[in-house]
Amino acid sequence: MIQLKQFIFNPFQENTYVLFDETRECVIVDAGCYTDDEQDELASFIESHGLTPRLAINTHGHVDHVLGNGFVKEKYSIPLAGNFEDLMLIQTAQSHALMFGLSVDTVPSLDQSLNHDDTVSFGNSQLRVIHTPGHSLGGICLYSKAGNFILTGDTLFNGSIGRTDLPGGSYDILIDSIFTRILPLGDEVKVYPGHGDSSTIGYERKNNPFLQKQ
Repeated sequence: MIQLKQFIFNPFQENTYVLFDETRECVIVDAGCYTDDEQDELASFIESHGLTPRLAINTHGHVDHVLGNGFVKEKYSIPLAGNFEDLMLIQTAQSHALMFGLSVDTVPSLDQSLNHDDTVSFGNSQLRVIHTPGHSLGGICLYSKAGNFILTGDTLFNGSIGRTDLPGGSYDILIDSIFTRILPLGDEVKVYPGHGDSSTIGYERKNNPFLQKQ
């Protein structure tokens, strides 16, 4: 059974997740650790729980979700994975960081592409990749059928949705992604977003103002 640890990192209050199971293998999702203290916090958790990272995954390429990519890739010698539609965002993350007053080294590019319906495996566990463009061209979610949860990145939040006014964004496409690829998973599925508190699909279906059909 997958266990999940959430961290809140960097000035954007971004959610980084470590997913692990009884084998102690893990994946790191949206490594946003920016400061030395944040990097130490992530590393200390992994070490204290005896975890072995196998992969770092980006749900999308915006700078707040990739600030720790270089750190985890170097420290754990693991590949970086995400949807290649967001390669340009990752390749320009350093300049985007400067726009917000952040100084980062060049963010390493993705090593592996994750496409719709791909499977991410670690230990005894699997995650299904769901492509959900709209916030960015290459936005993906990670769904655990066995664990009855989904990591939605910046596609769906508790009470909101991802912004669509950035390059590659589209409100209509984002709403379609949510209605056709997330909501059908079932109301009991727990939602772990890229920012803010967790939720459930059922709660969002009923209460999220962006999901109320006119």
